[in-house]
Formats: sequence, C-alpha cells, structure tokens
Amino acid sequence: MSDQVWLKGFLEVLKEAVEGGTPGQGTAFLDGTKADGSGNNGLLATLAGLSAAQASDPTPLGLSVAAHAAHTAYHMEVVVRWNDGDRGPFDWKGSFAPATVNDEEWKQLQSRVNSAYTALVKLAQQPTDWDDAETDAAGGVAGALAHVTYHLGAVRQLVKLL
Repeated sequence: MSDQVWLKGFLEVLKEAVEGGTPGQGTAFLDGTKADGSGNNGLLATLAGLSAAQASDPTPLGLSVAAHAAHTAYHMEVVVRWNDGDRGPFDWKGSFAPATVNDEEWKQLQSRVNSAYTALVKLAQQPTDWDDAETDAAGGVAGALAHVTYHLGAVRQLVKLL
C-alpha cells in the first residue's frame, strides 16, 4: 500500500473522529450524520454542544469533559512536538487541567482542541519518512488517532451523565 493511500484513509477516520461525519454519507465508526447535518457526533461538535458549566461537571466518573478536552489537545500537541524533536519532559498528569472552565475558557479550550487537530493533520500531510524510528511519525499519528477516538468515546459517555 502506498503512503498516500494509507494517509488518505487515516485522515478520513481522524476527520470523522474530530469533525464528525459528512452529512448524508456513511461513517467508519460514528452513528452517522444526517443529510441536514444533525447527528454529527465528532469531538468538536460534541464539545460545542455543551455549556462551560456542563463541561466543568466532574460527573460520577471523576473527570470532567473539560479535563478530557484539555488532555486530548495536549496529546495531539505532544505528537507534533515530538516529531519536531521535543522529547519532553511532558506533564501528562497536568494535561487534564483545567477541569473547570468559565465561558471564555471553554471557548478557548475548544479552540485549542481544534488548533491541535489542525497541527496534527498538517504533520500527517507533510512529506515524511514513515519508517524513521527516530521520530516514529507513523506510530505518533496512529497513536493520536487511537487516543482521540478513546477520549471522544469517554466524552460521549460523560455527556450522558450530565
């Protein structure tokens, strides 16, 4: 399989996880997006559907949606930083902050998730040696996809508890 075919498939699934499905078309793993655009269950739309107060609710499971969003953005940022040669240390425990947000902070956090996603897509689209063990670009972007989809699922479950 060529790098281009692999990359196209990867980016389609990442787009679905973050941006949601394409209206009226089937999806790889989400519930689907109706022709009118409703039912979009990607991470960005899921976050946008919540108020700052809802995003700050720790829920019975402990973590808030805001904490998941902050951590997910941080992970995507670290993948890009790693590829750029930054080997840390990384504050994984601190990456779940802020757990509570006001209206402005919630908007900024959603913007941060979107910016981190955009940077990750840009990284994946750069010509790269996918076999380079030093940067492990393939492992980084594949891990980012798995990580985003995990937290999308976690956030969607938390939303049910709000």
